[in-house]
Amino acid sequence: MVRIRHQQPRPGKVKSEMREAKTRWPLVTSQWSLIAFAALLLFSSCQQKKGNKMFNPAQVAFSVQYNPLFDNQIYPSLLLATNNQLTTDHLTLNTFTFSLTAPADNSVLRIVIDSSALNYITIIQEILPRRGEQYTFHPSLKWKYDILRRLRQPGAIDLTFTCYINDEEVDIKNLHLAYRSINECPLSLVADGRTHDFRWLFAAYVNEDHPYIEQILTDIIAQGTVSRISGYQNGSQAVRDQVFAVWYYALTHGIAYSSISCTSNPSPHANVQHIRFFDEVYSTRQANCIDACVFFASILRKMGLKPVIFVEPCHAYLGYYTDKNRRNIQLLETTITSWVNFPQLDQSLNTDGRLSDEAYNKVKKYLSDKDTARYQEGRLPYEKLKLAVAQSLFQKASEYDRETYNNNRTHFTDSASITYQQLDIELLRRQVQPIN
Repeated sequence: MVRIRHQQPRPGKVKSEMREAKTRWPLVTSQWSLIAFAALLLFSSCQQKKGNKMFNPAQVAFSVQYNPLFDNQIYPSLLLATNNQLTTDHLTLNTFTFSLTAPADNSVLRIVIDSSALNYITIIQEILPRRGEQYTFHPSLKWKYDILRRLRQPGAIDLTFTCYINDEEVDIKNLHLAYRSINECPLSLVADGRTHDFRWLFAAYVNEDHPYIEQILTDIIAQGTVSRISGYQNGSQAVRDQVFAVWYYALTHGIAYSSISCTSNPSPHANVQHIRFFDEVYSTRQANCIDACVFFASILRKMGLKPVIFVEPCHAYLGYYTDKNRRNIQLLETTITSWVNFPQLDQSLNTDGRLSDEAYNKVKKYLSDKDTARYQEGRLPYEKLKLAVAQSLFQKASEYDRETYNNNRTHFTDSASITYQQLDIELLRRQVQPIN
């Protein structure tokens, strides 16, 4: 029989192992404690997030709508001209409409509109007093107006609207909108079978504050047609003389008729037109009927006169009051400036200061018999000939639209008329500002 002998540990070894256990087990215990604590935090966090979701998006029913009148198009001209307070037909047209149902009494609503290429971040905050009641708001975005002024090409933006209730994110809505060029002026927009007139927006393109006008007035004085700019201080004939001075300046500047009006606007509910700004007419020397009206009206306004733009189907012409009380009005067909191009006429002079036969034949029909004889006899200098031609054209421009104006006067004074408009720029300034 084999006897197994149990070996007794040596006293020194037992003490050593006990010391190792004391140092090893607290470390293991500490590691498990950290893991358990982290798991507890994670579980607690998940439970907290789940528990804090107090509001159901379906019950809040947050919605965002862009005004259907604009057919998903943003018109910078409207925003700038009206300072984002759009009015027509004596009604305020809101751009955005937010609606939702209050999920609790006295809940705090916060809507955050993210920034985009055209707007800064915008925050709207309101108190919703009664639970279960639907609330509607019409906020204004913080537009980047300096960017809007420089938009010469259409494009698109995406806007994001986040709804918070009592600091809890409840819902997010997105809108994809197109934006138009600043030159694009809506004439009329249709929604729900109703046509809204926007031809009053022509007044926004009249810019009496344009810095070019100061130099133009200096040039007008230098050309000698008037000795001073006096507005209504010296009677109706002085008013007419000042308007002729602007007319003569336009002729010498060589502003020619150039009809551009079409845009790429895809909306079937929008009637729009491209309008050149004051500096574009000045630099390109091109204008259609409304462009030229805008150009002339800007200068007349700076001179202290009261211009009016008459809008008919497919045409516009200028008017101006000869007295500050608006009792008498004169008309001016501004496109007639293109009948004779003075800069081209200047280039046709020979060394003797006489016009070529071809150039003379273009202008002699605007000369009186007396002036024709004087020129042929060499007694009418070229500058006097130009002045005579300008006066003849000015007279024709003053009479050109008189018949159509008289025939349509009742339409112009009819507030319900859309196709016929009488746009008094001074009166419209109360609502419509220049697009600078």
